[in-house]
Amino acid sequence: MTVRVMLVSPAMNAALREARFEGDAPLDRSGRERARAAAGLVPETGLALSGPSERCRETAAALGLPARTEPALSGWDMARWAGRALDEVAAAEPAAVAAWLGDPSAAPHGGESLHALIGRIGGWLDALDGPDGTVLAVAEAAVVRAAVVHGLGLPARAFWRLDVAPLTLTELSGRSGRWNVALGRPPAGPPAGDTW
Repeated sequence: MTVRVMLVSPAMNAALREARFEGDAPLDRSGRERARAAAGLVPETGLALSGPSERCRETAAALGLPARTEPALSGWDMARWAGRALDEVAAAEPAAVAAWLGDPSAAPHGGESLHALIGRIGGWLDALDGPDGTVLAVAEAAVVRAAVVHGLGLPARAFWRLDVAPLTLTELSGRSGRWNVALGRPPAGPPAGDTW
């Protein structure tokens, strides 16, 4: 069966503005306002999910989605780097950051390697079966990027070359082993180039 998977990246928060490793931080005022403004633009679906982070759950609620929290959509596990700024970690552990950026199997932070993240999200994606063939999920940008890398069979290093802006929709359609991808557009409504 063909499945349509729509992944909406969560709205902005202070951690994202400060280039911090995700952690579990709430939306900021601007992020909440933008998510509420986008509520009418989200496509209807048979199954709505949310990653377990506060940012994902708040975004889903602001979008008016009756989303069920899906543990498999957890953000990238950064373990001891969670909540810290990238600049701070790079200054304190330059070799560890270089290994993390250069080797998809490395996990110097003690959490998930990039390969592990892509494998976890790929397993979730390939096992999907929405009630009407459609799934909408609010998921962290790293989860969206991992889904695209897996879906298109890209090398893991392509992960670093994908940008996912807040409150954009990335759509995958197909089934295990054969996915097509539509990247980074508003969920509905404004033509390309317009913002919410």
